[in-house]
Amino acid sequence: MANKLALKIQSGGWLSVGPGVAKHNRLIAILFVLPALVLLLTITIYPLIRTLVLAFESQELTVSTDVTWVGFSNFVKILTADPRFWNAMQNTLYLVAAGVVIEVVLGMGLALLLSEMGRTRSIWVSLFLIPVMIAPVVAALQFKVILSESWGPINFFIKALSGGQIEGPAWLADPRFALFSIMLIDVWQWTPFMLLLSLAGLQSISGELLEAAEVDGASYWDSLWRIKLPLLLPVIVIGVLIRVMDTFKTFDMIFTLTGGGPGSATETVAFYSYLNGFKFFSMGTTAAMAFIQLIVIVLISRVFLAIQNRQQREAI
Repeated sequence: MANKLALKIQSGGWLSVGPGVAKHNRLIAILFVLPALVLLLTITIYPLIRTLVLAFESQELTVSTDVTWVGFSNFVKILTADPRFWNAMQNTLYLVAAGVVIEVVLGMGLALLLSEMGRTRSIWVSLFLIPVMIAPVVAALQFKVILSESWGPINFFIKALSGGQIEGPAWLADPRFALFSIMLIDVWQWTPFMLLLSLAGLQSISGELLEAAEVDGASYWDSLWRIKLPLLLPVIVIGVLIRVMDTFKTFDMIFTLTGGGPGSATETVAFYSYLNGFKFFSMGTTAAMAFIQLIVIVLISRVFLAIQNRQQREAI
């Protein structure tokens, strides 16, 4: 019996399977998994490795198709001699920090309000989810009209409410307002995502736990700070992590609204990488820039995952 695999069947008996049958079953399982594995290697692993190799090469397609191995020169040039990259990184971090924080606060606040509602809650949730269902390019085109300096409705209302004394700013053409406007558009579109996560987390909290706290004399704010928010922290961390990674990849909205302008006021790392690769055709520098962005995202992700792990250990 040592050379056989015993399997229990539904009738309660045992079926002995020889090693040849078990080996055959393993082979079939491998054959089923093999196409997915080959596809994963083809569209994910190979491009990643090829991009990493390219990051250590110099390939300027506007000059020549020759490829030269330069080691870490691309990384050093980006980090020490490219102020435009640091401007793009600063813009990206601004969108990540300001935008995601506002989305978390607004999403949590709306979730707390909706959690107290009755039958009308599903209607309100459906209405709040409309911005998420709109493609980012479509949302950008909508706000390009709304934020128009000359005939946009926002500037029209500013002028009307001030009796014609105040002219609205050029929201997308003024360096003082362009990045801020993009951040607000991002908040408008993705706050419902944090709302949905927070609402799901609130609904998963045991009602008996909240009732017990109320019996013990806990106020609404006591329950919020001592029960709801600690239990929601893992959900919030995951939501923030998803939004941070997504915001780092912001491209379509920048491309549609400002093209990185005015000047380089709204360039993000993703958009600057696009310019290097498809405008300047500096492939080695673009690959190095992509991996720098990847490293930053991984480091930020590690921070959030460490917070979540610590919270889980404390809960245990």
